[in-house]
Amino acid sequence: MASSTQELLSDSFTAARNLLGMKLVHETPEGITSGYIVETEAYDMSDPASHTYGGETPRNAAMFKEAGTIYVYFIYGIHYCFNIVTGESGHGQAVLIRALEPIEGIELMQKRRGVDDVVSLTNGPAKLVSAMGITKDDMGKSVFTSNVRIERGFSPSEVVQTTRVGITKAADKPWRFYIADNRFVSKR
Repeated sequence: MASSTQELLSDSFTAARNLLGMKLVHETPEGITSGYIVETEAYDMSDPASHTYGGETPRNAAMFKEAGTIYVYFIYGIHYCFNIVTGESGHGQAVLIRALEPIEGIELMQKRRGVDDVVSLTNGPAKLVSAMGITKDDMGKSVFTSNVRIERGFSPSEVVQTTRVGITKAADKPWRFYIADNRFVSKR
């Protein structure tokens, strides 16, 4: 695990690996939910699959802010996905959080998702956003100072590096990371 915030989120590729094992926490009036980050993907403005590839727009402006900024986007007209911005301000990059291992507020997550099976609660980017109660209103907040935050967790013993999931551009880049043998990973 990285020793400092700066090292943790220095760039999207490094951060995608460093965030594994960190605890993602969301405090809401309904209660607290949390989980260990077990799967991530890196995106950078030099990458044709990134929302920042064509430059800054109103939609992706959060990805050009300081490291730790939350970027939430709508996909397929029905789901939201959660990202943590990395690197220097002005260089559009972020890490998509693809899966969590739920550890706190599991009953609340089950209620939000309408799912009893703990494994399928947060084993995908849209699933974890729904289970954690993250919304578009969280866009632009910081994971260091808001009700959606990251905390120290554990250091994974083995990490798998592979290609990203569900994209067509730059699909061959090995910018996806997950904790080996973790049952909460979305796709193996």
